[in-house]
Amino acid sequence: MKALKIIRNIFLATIVVCTYVACEGGGTGQLIGVQGRQLWYQPDPFGMLYIPMGSYVMGPSDQDAPYALTTKAKTVSVQAFYMDQTEITNNEYRQFVYWVRDSITHKILANSGYDEHLITENWYQEPYDPPIINWEERIDWEDPEVRQILDPEIYYPQHERFYGRREIDTRKLDYEYYWIDWKDAARKSPSAKGDKLRQRGLEDRSVFIKRDVINVYPDTLAWVHDFTYSFNEPMTNMYFWHPAYDEYPVVGVSWKQATAFSIWRTRLLNSYLHEMGSSFVQDFRLPTESEWEYAARGGLDQSPYPWGGPYIRNTSGCFLGNFKPLRGNYVDDGGFHTVKVTSYSPNDFGLYCMAGNVAEWTANAYDESAYDFAHDLNMDYRYDAKEEDPPALKRKVIRGGSWKDVGYYLQTGSRTYEYQDTAKCYVGFRNVMTYLGRAKGDDL
Repeated sequence: MKALKIIRNIFLATIVVCTYVACEGGGTGQLIGVQGRQLWYQPDPFGMLYIPMGSYVMGPSDQDAPYALTTKAKTVSVQAFYMDQTEITNNEYRQFVYWVRDSITHKILANSGYDEHLITENWYQEPYDPPIINWEERIDWEDPEVRQILDPEIYYPQHERFYGRREIDTRKLDYEYYWIDWKDAARKSPSAKGDKLRQRGLEDRSVFIKRDVINVYPDTLAWVHDFTYSFNEPMTNMYFWHPAYDEYPVVGVSWKQATAFSIWRTRLLNSYLHEMGSSFVQDFRLPTESEWEYAARGGLDQSPYPWGGPYIRNTSGCFLGNFKPLRGNYVDDGGFHTVKVTSYSPNDFGLYCMAGNVAEWTANAYDESAYDFAHDLNMDYRYDAKEEDPPALKRKVIRGGSWKDVGYYLQTGSRTYEYQDTAKCYVGFRNVMTYLGRAKGDDL
């Protein structure tokens, strides 16, 4: 009897093993794909709105008033994406600045003997190389010992202090970031670096991983240096840091700073998703020209303005955006400089201030003839300008017009540029994120 029980247990164990092997091998031998993968539903990023895929006529919807000859009518198709409902605000950008400040401070304290400010190994007691920041460890800014360590490292030196105030030296708020140059990786012709490896299909991918370091603090002096004989010192003094301007659009941010912010925002979200055991999402980034114009039109294909129609006032005679109306009556539209990012009515996609308030950086390089040679599928033209490149190659497209621009620049089809390494008091930005999938509803 005992022998029969042993034989039966062995038989049952054999069945379990065979069943397990069969399942791992595809059950009936059919192609069924990898099993056990999590279901995925695209979460709506906080503060962003879904923009459905579509085609539209990109370019001027009205006469080319200044005869700029930089645009032409062209049908373009754009895939689905998310876009920030508003321009990035001072307070949102301040979160980036504070993150950079705190990450530098954690490292300074760790190098001074405060090991708890870094994590050197994970839960499995495997080492981190290099160690990562322990964000759960609070920085006690008022601790005398901490102040003594930080004083020469992150604050202005004594001779630069105004009335002796201890303030963070914003010149030290540098952020190191990386991105992959997909277009360079996709080139068929060998690059100058590693050409023999590429010909053999063995290119070291570090060739395509780009690195940059940028100071993240906005240029608050933009309010002064952008204008001559104009009293804008109060804006320089208070605009970025005072709570009164928290919901106003951040300005004084260069194209490279806006790009660095987008990369940091991606890392911030994906780090959280990784901790939660969820899959990563697409990167936050600056919109392409074609995405920006498509979103600004709000589904109104031939309308020259985001709100529809050829007029810049509503039926009550009120202006519909913040710009320079008439012969320079800046207050006639209800603004003066910038206004809060939710001012005026949104367009049919629900996006605020796609015309006026601040002009917005796009991802694209500026070329007068880009419409002639760029593709009509997710139209995109980029050039990664180096420091030594001539100024003409550093031009980046800005869209939407600003509080100091005349009405022409508020039109959805108008385009102009600023240089990527400059920061202006009338240029801000907002982010987009490509939708994971074809369209909402496909994953139901």
